[in-house]
Amino acid sequence: MSENRRISNLYQSIYNGDPWLEVTLVDTLKNVRAEQAYRKINPNLNTIWEIVNHLIQWRRNILRRVQGETVITPDHNYFVPILDSSEAAWEQSLQSLEKSQEFWNSFLEDFDDSDLDKIYPSNGHTYYEHIHGIIQHDVYHLGQIVILKKLL
Repeated sequence: MSENRRISNLYQSIYNGDPWLEVTLVDTLKNVRAEQAYRKINPNLNTIWEIVNHLIQWRRNILRRVQGETVITPDHNYFVPILDSSEAAWEQSLQSLEKSQEFWNSFLEDFDDSDLDKIYPSNGHTYYEHIHGIIQHDVYHLGQIVILKKLL
């Protein structure tokens, strides 16, 4: 099996598969309503919704990088307040997360393993490190979402 296929399987499993850690984004978020996702548990903590939007933007950022673009990360690091807290807006965020997964799946399907060694010029990290980094980033924030759900 090619490395890009292994990475793709790993990424998909964290999203809605059967990962070793037994927690996925889809299962964790499926019973969360807009009101819960929007609720601020503590002024120093991000909400579930803010984290989901942060994940989406970072997934897009890294995908653009490994497609050869130079991306400037904004100072707010993709943590921005939710302006529309409706159920429809929450559904839109979840659909955007799903869409970002589809973009990654199709990117990895056509990705050449030899490109894993390419260097992203702005930080000197390989594409391999970026791709695994975005998986680690998802898992890191998935853990936060699990804890926030328990605190609700």
